[in-house]
Amino acid sequence: MISFNDNWILRLAALLLIICFVGCQTPEQYVEDADKDVYSILDEKWQDGFGSKANYKISDGDPNTMDAVSLIPSSGVLKLADAVGMATRYNRSYQSQKESLYRSALSLTETRNQYAFQLLGTVDAAYTYDNFDQAYDLADEKPEADMTTSATLSRDFLIGDMMLISADLTTEWFRYLTGDPQTSLSSVLSATLSAPLWGTGAAKTAREELTQAERDVLYSIRSFNRYRQEFVVNIISDYYSVLQQEAGVKIQKDSYERLLVSTNQLRMEVEVGKTAAVDLGEAVQSELSAEQTLVTRTQSYERAMDEFKITLALPTDTNISLDPNELDLLETIGISQPEYSVEEAIEMALAQRLDLANVRDSLIDAERRLILAADGLGPQAELVVSADVRSYDSGSLPDTENVMRLRFHEGTYSMGIIADWPLNQTSQRNNYRRSLISVQQQQRDYDEQIDRIKLQVRDSYRNLVQTAETYRIQKIGMDLARKRLEAENINLQYGRGDVRRLLDSEAALVQAQDDVVSALVDHMIAKLSFFRDIGILRVKPDGMWEQVEL
Repeated sequence: MISFNDNWILRLAALLLIICFVGCQTPEQYVEDADKDVYSILDEKWQDGFGSKANYKISDGDPNTMDAVSLIPSSGVLKLADAVGMATRYNRSYQSQKESLYRSALSLTETRNQYAFQLLGTVDAAYTYDNFDQAYDLADEKPEADMTTSATLSRDFLIGDMMLISADLTTEWFRYLTGDPQTSLSSVLSATLSAPLWGTGAAKTAREELTQAERDVLYSIRSFNRYRQEFVVNIISDYYSVLQQEAGVKIQKDSYERLLVSTNQLRMEVEVGKTAAVDLGEAVQSELSAEQTLVTRTQSYERAMDEFKITLALPTDTNISLDPNELDLLETIGISQPEYSVEEAIEMALAQRLDLANVRDSLIDAERRLILAADGLGPQAELVVSADVRSYDSGSLPDTENVMRLRFHEGTYSMGIIADWPLNQTSQRNNYRRSLISVQQQQRDYDEQIDRIKLQVRDSYRNLVQTAETYRIQKIGMDLARKRLEAENINLQYGRGDVRRLLDSEAALVQAQDDVVSALVDHMIAKLSFFRDIGILRVKPDGMWEQVEL
């Protein structure tokens, strides 16, 4: 008859519960753990000069467009701040940038994990029932359920740049659930220390891998913040562009209505013989042309609005409008000249630009890898120290007492030098040559980036000055065009007018009004672009921008 230890089921159940508690998590819990590690890394590496630490978590925005719709004010009118905030929360390209930043930090968690504690558990169970024993009346022999459970705690860690230690501690328990309870627990500790004497060695290679992974996350944070600066400028530019087209529709509509009034007046004058019919025909043609232009401009504005809705991750059939008061606010602010000389602006850009900082640090990375490649040339020697310690004599089963106490005095220890004098170093030579070329390439890239930033700042500076002057000139031109049209309308009322001059004056006013709005918007975008290009544009938590005073 088969006999088991009375507590074996309870022991097995308890063991399985422990294993499930330690190793079994839901997918949601794994996501939470990953988020915690990733955002801890990003918080650690985020510097004050990058801008506000906001709008960078992938959980900040839901790609569901209905959530974006819920942010629309009850009036349906989106102010500039509303639009920018919605874009930094729901824009699809912005979401992709946040995910790229997240993946960069996620990769670092894997690299760091290579040098952190890792708990690994295994369970093996087997039940043996031997009919052969019963056939020979060996009823006293009891079949056993043999179960071995082990937990391994392992770690690779660096000490400075010169030592790499690998350690494993393995513990086994419940060796025989139905066997001798005195043979139920044992432990083994194994450790290896390696340190380069000449050349690279495992420690330097591991340190370089970890260093580069850490710096790559910093580069990703800088790139993300540089993207945020460009993104906010683009959203503001798109917002004002739509407003500009809406203003163009209003300008054209006002012109069309004025032409209707002028044409009706000419029609009455033709009827009484005060004006030639040919003049009326010319006025009607201008009226029809203005109507067609109004239709075209309206369609262009509606398409621009639909495109902007997509930028905000809104359905194109969403009923919204932009706040025209934002243009009035721009006009109230007026124009401004740069507060810095072009030389000061360039100096500021070279010190503040995040993209230039990445290129500069990439050159440092290449120089560091070149040194490592140089260490790989010639003889290689590494000091290796190892230890193997058990909680029992290696020639016997575990003791019945103190089975978890490691017997360091009975451990196996060794120390030696692993040397390599390769006769063929083609691979090492090529690696060094490639690293040298990489340094030269990175230096050229860095030099070119400096030149391009200088050119970009000069262009931005010139554009800011030009748009300010253009707005001033166009404003004067619009005032003159308005007075000219008023004079022609008065002449027409008193029978001294000329239809051709009247129509020309009307067209000139429409063009002047368009040019003023365009110059006003261009100047605002030029100002933002200038701040962005010299590196002092910072994105606030609400998605808007601020100029940092240095």
